[in-house]
Amino acid sequence: MAKKPSAETAKTITVEQIGSPIRREAKQRQTLIGLRLNKLHRTSTLVDTPAVRGMIEKVKHLVRVVDGQ
Repeated sequence: MAKKPSAETAKTITVEQIGSPIRREAKQRQTLIGLRLNKLHRTSTLVDTPAVRGMIEKVKHLVRVVDGQ
């Protein structure tokens, strides 16, 4: 059985919200909440997984990737 990487050893990605979710589709607002972002200029550090990358791609006009380690 393969071991899952722990949070300490997994690659992380830091994103910052740069756009407002006002007048956006509900799915885009929900995606920001899923990325743990809800106010402008907030940052969130997440484990770099394909699911997180997909969420970032969905709201790429509202977020900025600050750091990807």
